Amino acid sequence: MAVHSDELLQITVTAAEDKKAVNVVALNLKEISLVADYFVICSGNSDTQVQAIATEIRKQAEKSGTRVRGIEGMDSARWVLIDLGDVIVHVFHRDEREYYNIERLWSDAKVVEFA
Repeated sequence: MAVHSDELLQITVTAAEDKKAVNVVALNLKEISLVADYFVICSGNSDTQVQAIATEIRKQAEKSGTRVRGIEGMDSARWVLIDLGDVIVHVFHRDEREYYNIERLWSDAKVVEFA
């Protein structure tokens, strides 16, 4: 059974927060892009933390029945991209996040607020 993108978003954010991800931001792309419904952007303070965050997100997504379509960047752990279909996750090392500034590139997207 496929998980709805809103539920997958929550699973992803919770997994990132469980591994103490820094500055977790979710962008709603439903109205502006066909790429995905949501981008989740977060960062870790070390290569090890970036890998731990990405691993936990993958594990929780698979546990929910979501097929992980691809993971890139785990070896270098500077920018890990996790493709979950309707949700795309960017896990950055803190230095790389400032440099690439994905939030600015997708400034038309609305930030999702969590309770």
